[in-house]
Amino acid sequence: MTEIIHPFYESHRDAMQAAMRHRLDLAETMLHEHAHLRDLDAIRQEVMKEFDIVLTQMPYVGGADNRMSDFFMRLLGFMVISRVLRRHGVALSVIGDIERASYQAQLLTVPEAERHAAGQQFMSSENQAVLRDQAAQSATPNHQQEFPDDFVYDFVAPGPNDNFEFGINYRACGFCKFAACHGDKEILPNICGLDFVAYAARGIHLERTQTLAGGAEHCNFRFSKMPVD
Repeated sequence: MTEIIHPFYESHRDAMQAAMRHRLDLAETMLHEHAHLRDLDAIRQEVMKEFDIVLTQMPYVGGADNRMSDFFMRLLGFMVISRVLRRHGVALSVIGDIERASYQAQLLTVPEAERHAAGQQFMSSENQAVLRDQAAQSATPNHQQEFPDDFVYDFVAPGPNDNFEFGINYRACGFCKFAACHGDKEILPNICGLDFVAYAARGIHLERTQTLAGGAEHCNFRFSKMPVD
């Protein structure tokens, strides 16, 4: 039986595949020197074949109407790389280093002004209002019934003694659900580590002291602007 790719992800397939190939290009030196892999062409082919499998496994959570769709499209590719490297005996810590370094390098190919403009938009009061609305929507019974593999989260406003601008508490994580369903739990923490790289590239300081993947009741994301040099 042929596995089905959701039409939303099929429409973004070429872009996601191109991003995967770019990451592999950026990771090439580390794959050779740190993971001690020799036949990198074979690794590339194996990664792209595994990526085709993950495309059929990606949960649909509402497409363009849900901000979390972008998280799945950007980060599940790293689950692919982790799977392949684990099959080749690469240590989890080394995989994490390779993924963070290659993701940072990929993000930094975007001009700084563009990255920081995206960060300012994320931190804006307008976007906070959107996040507040989507957080409330994520927790409704109807949404959870329609999209059981989605994230569930709360918007967190700062208190009088807090030094962050706003926060998000993720009470259910789409990546955790995915990992539990497909046997990827051991590589899940490396995906969590990519968050710090992603926000820093946009000039945003992320503070997080606990995660669902680490056994906590929720992931406590706290955001603030990085100081300008």
